[in-house]
Amino acid sequence: MSELTVTDHKVESIQAGLSVFVRNKHLAGRTEFSPTETVLCVHGATYPSTVTFDYVIDGQSWMDVLAKAGFDVWCVDILGYGASDRPPEMSVPADDNPPIVDTEHAVADVARVVDFILARRDLPRLALIGYSWGTMICGNYAGQRPENVARLVLYGAAWLGAGSSISSGTPPGAYRMVDAEAVIARWCRELDEDQIARIASPAHMAAWADAAIASDPEAGNHEPPQLRAPAGVVKDVLERNASQTPSYDPGKIRSPTMVVVGEWDRETTPEQGRTVFSLLPNDIDRRYVMIGGATHSMLIENQRGELHQVVDGFLKEGWER
Repeated sequence: MSELTVTDHKVESIQAGLSVFVRNKHLAGRTEFSPTETVLCVHGATYPSTVTFDYVIDGQSWMDVLAKAGFDVWCVDILGYGASDRPPEMSVPADDNPPIVDTEHAVADVARVVDFILARRDLPRLALIGYSWGTMICGNYAGQRPENVARLVLYGAAWLGAGSSISSGTPPGAYRMVDAEAVIARWCRELDEDQIARIASPAHMAAWADAAIASDPEAGNHEPPQLRAPAGVVKDVLERNASQTPSYDPGKIRSPTMVVVGEWDRETTPEQGRTVFSLLPNDIDRRYVMIGGATHSMLIENQRGELHQVVDGFLKEGWER
């Protein structure tokens, strides 16, 4: 019998007739968990949770690591990503429609997923791990529904002035197209040869880039294969930066919160993470952690073990027995 129990679910999206994909992993035989043992992972702007939080390296993914450590761990692929349904706008040329699946939409779908998990586990709240755009989604949700959030991890905390390569500065269509070459170029952005060698091998980078692109079931319809990613978040970043209006208010967060960032993160820089940390309320438990020798993609890099350890430790501090 497997050490872990793995179940997949579909949760109805706010967009009628469509569903988002949710995966759960926990130790086999366990049926009861506390709020801070129950964790939902929310991915970034381009790649789904199923090839980030649940991408297997050396026999296990970050979800596997969390589950083996005793967590009831869940992940969601936002609508238009990974194993979730695609809106009809993704079946026609991108320029035919405005950007789809923005942060407001993602927050509403994540709220439905949280309600689904809390109902299944008969719990009042759970912990959240947001990665990149996922920090905007989870930051919004934690401010709107503080009673539902036991602990919050903001990994790669996005903020105003983000230098993200997802945004070209021009208004996008409904979705973006990304190939494996672009994936690796973004990963290695502004790094020298020694830094690149430290984060991951060329073979590992190529394998992950191929897996990321293949997470779109229609990727093979293009040459080279390409991933479609909804462009709502690009629209949000452009509009928020232009108006200097944050996408959420960290001051509304009431749960213990950790901001964690890689030293070489060029997407959501250490400085942005410090800004988010400084805006969290002074009367909550708050942490800022920078992991050396890691980029925005450290969850799939050689330093991923350090990320696992700091997040595991922070979440376990709040375990309720």
